Amino acid sequence: MKLTLTAKIKMTPTTEQVELLEETLLAYRKGCNFVSRIVFESKNLVQASLHRVTYDVLRSSYHLRSQMAQSVMKTVIARYKTNQSNGHDWSMVQFKKPEYDLVWNRDYSLTQQVFSINTLQGRVKVPFETKGMEQYFDGSWSFGTAKLVYKYKKWFLHIPMTKEVQEAADYRMRQVVGIDFGMNFVATSYDSQGNTSFFNGRTMKHKRAKYKAIRKQLQRKQTPSARKRLKEIGSRENRWMTDVNHCVSKALVSKYGANTLFVIEDLTGIRSATERVRVKDRYVSVSWAFFQLRQMLEYKASMKQAKVIAVDPAYTSQTCPKCGHTEKANRNKKKHIFCCKTCRYMSNDDRIGAMNLQRKGIEYIVEVTKEA
Repeated sequence: MKLTLTAKIKMTPTTEQVELLEETLLAYRKGCNFVSRIVFESKNLVQASLHRVTYDVLRSSYHLRSQMAQSVMKTVIARYKTNQSNGHDWSMVQFKKPEYDLVWNRDYSLTQQVFSINTLQGRVKVPFETKGMEQYFDGSWSFGTAKLVYKYKKWFLHIPMTKEVQEAADYRMRQVVGIDFGMNFVATSYDSQGNTSFFNGRTMKHKRAKYKAIRKQLQRKQTPSARKRLKEIGSRENRWMTDVNHCVSKALVSKYGANTLFVIEDLTGIRSATERVRVKDRYVSVSWAFFQLRQMLEYKASMKQAKVIAVDPAYTSQTCPKCGHTEKANRNKKKHIFCCKTCRYMSNDDRIGAMNLQRKGIEYIVEVTKEA
């Protein structure tokens, strides 16, 4: 199977190179907005006909090189098609962020540990930081269409990297691990040996509460500096959440290793459940990036010849793993305790969820084995 990840490479351009890159990004963004107006008015998403209308203007008025002009059209068409597939109404797409799409071996290439990047004034060789990125340059990954990004006053090259990995076979799974995602514990795992691991989320809840309070204060001010600060706070919180998810997913995969079946809850559509959550609790209930955590766990597991499956989360925290009795009253949400009304088995409610997920994983393995 093919595994695709996005490597975010930090670039270290010289002062002269920065000027060339800024000039190129500005022209590229203006070109995108020009083509976007044409697409919006004509509703034309066919590159061949767009080429006839926009190519000469992109070359003469925006001074884009030939390949850049083609990339501009592809970028704009892709953005409109994404909006359509997401069900958005037809509206004009505006390009505000300084970004530039580069085709591998046409707009950028790698030679002698520097990236050769196409600009309005020709190619420039830009060095980059390799720390933490060594795995992507071992020759086993293929490079895709990259995006040059200027963010946090730094330059990055976001590159989709693809690699062939061996898909984990169900019949080779030597253990099953149930993982329950939650608030008090970001993740709770229960394995085939009966061991439970908790990844504490209380300190994270406290930190997010502080971010929420700061955000509330800034929203009341409604000044330009407050809005700028709001944006910075949001970016900082997102980076922190991403780092936590990376650490948790890495720890889980490293602990259990190859031939492990990880069983998680399918949380698709969880945000629609906010209608049943009090307004003041919605931020805490749905704003953690569980989907991102799932994606990280999936790709890290694939790299270690392990596998992740998502199952229906219904009743996983209300069903007794010992006697099978299911009842809402079994679980005390406020105290985070599970106590079976029938057999009186008692434990942490997140652990109960992980135990039931692990059981569903075993049932999955049995079913797959029967079919084979």
